[in-house]
Amino acid sequence: MRVLVVGSGGREHALCWALKTSPLLSRLWCAPGNPGIAELAECVGIGVLDIPALVAFAQEHQVDLVIPGPEAPLVAGITDAMERAGIACFGPSAAAAELEGSKTFTKQVADAAGLPTALWERFDDALSAAEFVRRRGAPIVIKADGLAAGKGVVVAQTEAEALAAIQDFMTDGTLGVAGASVVIEECLVGEEVSFFALCDGTNAIALGAAQDHKRVGDGDVGPNTGGMGAYSPTPAFGPELEQEVMARFIRPTLAEMARRGTPFRGFLFAGLMLTQSGPKLIEYNVRFGDPECQCLMLRMKSDLLAALIAAMDGELAAFDLRWHDRAVVAVTMAAQGYPAKPRKHTVIRGLEAAAAEPGAHVFHAGTEMLDGQLVANGGRVLTICAAAPTIAAARDAAYRAVDKVIWPEGFCRRDIAWRALARADV
Repeated sequence: MRVLVVGSGGREHALCWALKTSPLLSRLWCAPGNPGIAELAECVGIGVLDIPALVAFAQEHQVDLVIPGPEAPLVAGITDAMERAGIACFGPSAAAAELEGSKTFTKQVADAAGLPTALWERFDDALSAAEFVRRRGAPIVIKADGLAAGKGVVVAQTEAEALAAIQDFMTDGTLGVAGASVVIEECLVGEEVSFFALCDGTNAIALGAAQDHKRVGDGDVGPNTGGMGAYSPTPAFGPELEQEVMARFIRPTLAEMARRGTPFRGFLFAGLMLTQSGPKLIEYNVRFGDPECQCLMLRMKSDLLAALIAAMDGELAAFDLRWHDRAVVAVTMAAQGYPAKPRKHTVIRGLEAAAAEPGAHVFHAGTEMLDGQLVANGGRVLTICAAAPTIAAARDAAYRAVDKVIWPEGFCRRDIAWRALARADV
């Protein structure tokens, strides 16, 4: 098969790495890609939101399957455009992608499907939102309704924090149209887990769970980011919980989406809070998580491309996945100043030495070649992963690899997987 991956981050690097091992693959492109992806696929200089150019490329090169990585092109309708051109595209339609494109839509679907989730209200003006916060108090969660690249959620511990978020999103307009409306939720307490399912519109199979580390600093302090590291498997999320989530969340969601005439096909990402009363839905995303994807691709034993073909053909009811019996820890290396103003075009060295660490893998996220040197070109720049028999061994190997990267202008969290390692049974 001739396959085009759309995206330029660590998630897309991991997807290309997994696809490259498939005996079904004959040619692989990535648009726009990055220097790491260029070692696996032919990179094409087309942006993820230039959908007409992507469709034209897929037609010209007789692409059999397009795999969008990030959410923005899915919400913008890349699947619809590809299918109108007769090209298979693994991802939801624009209408189904509203599960991530609108927090309000997700909450409405959750309520209609009977999913356990946080109590919520939507507000279209800042004054009403602020009055609601003053009535309810804190802690409380403020969410921009639209896509905000991981920066549209504030878990406010005080009323002042919540009011500042409303001012930021709705009055100052720092997120543009994404923050014009907000969803305000009760603050759920527990352990957060990312769960993934592969969906064909009717059926779904589990892709596993990982635990992300969203805040920028050790000890889960500082602003939310796109993800500073992850690990899988997650000791707090065993096989029984997986079965419960498939039965209480994933399958009812697919049924409700089909009932609405917008069946969901693609990677469905359920952000869950494991509360004392059981799992509750925090949010849905309509694509693989990053850096969770890097963890799960290194754990997957099955042929990813074969699984995607089965999903495209509506045959997941008769499909199963196999997994390596190992743990993976992923550490995000970010540019100084991230998430506010990451420093760009600083030189990165030592990646060959990092990749030579036993069990280690280096995935590029925000990198580019400039004057013959590899430089940072984004906030989250590298994902350094390691696979090992235990989480503790994978964590140690990942940080040994991190320490071989020569990049004074970069930083990372040093406590990835701390929740798992605090348990006595890992």
